[in-house]
Amino acid sequence: MSGRARIQIAAILIVAVFGVGIWADGGAPHIWWLKFYSIAVAVVAVASTAWDHYFWRTGIFQRLKTVPRCVAGTWKGTLRTQWVDPSTGKAPDPKTAYLVIRQTSTAVDVRLITEESESRSTFGQVSSDSESPTLDYLYLNEPRNSIRDRSPIHHGSASMKIVGRPTSRLTGHYWTDRDTRGELDMKWHRKETADDFESSEGLFGQARGA
Repeated sequence: MSGRARIQIAAILIVAVFGVGIWADGGAPHIWWLKFYSIAVAVVAVASTAWDHYFWRTGIFQRLKTVPRCVAGTWKGTLRTQWVDPSTGKAPDPKTAYLVIRQTSTAVDVRLITEESESRSTFGQVSSDSESPTLDYLYLNEPRNSIRDRSPIHHGSASMKIVGRPTSRLTGHYWTDRDTRGELDMKWHRKETADDFESSEGLFGQARGA
């Protein structure tokens, strides 16, 4: 169901409940009340949009257990793969990674960016478990053309534990359809959302300890 349909249904229910309440209390509902229907739709639409894009992520609402944790912004940390290079017999060194998250109260979009590749989520959600909340998503990874001979395009999934209220860290693991897996640890955060590896680096250029 679309957001517009939900808003219209909510407005209809508001008008209906109001009318039934007046009737049950001995009053007489009038058809002219329906002229307020468009006003009700507009009010509900504005309130719903304001909540979905702003109010839910403010400090006072983030303290409520029923409100999803806000993880939006750009996160910097490390990606550690458990894949072993057959030529050396060792796993590569951990690499810098950025997690760019765009989020509303009902949807989340995730991009994982490294110097070699970029992953885009095809599905994502923030769990409603107030005790052990997680960010879980499926993704499509597209390495740069220059390394696709050793790292082809692939699908995968990731699960990140959300630490703190407000969120102070994201840590978890990922696995791919190439039968590889690894760990992610995101420790530094900026509210802005970066577009690529270079702009991500720019956001943290003067970050202490980053």
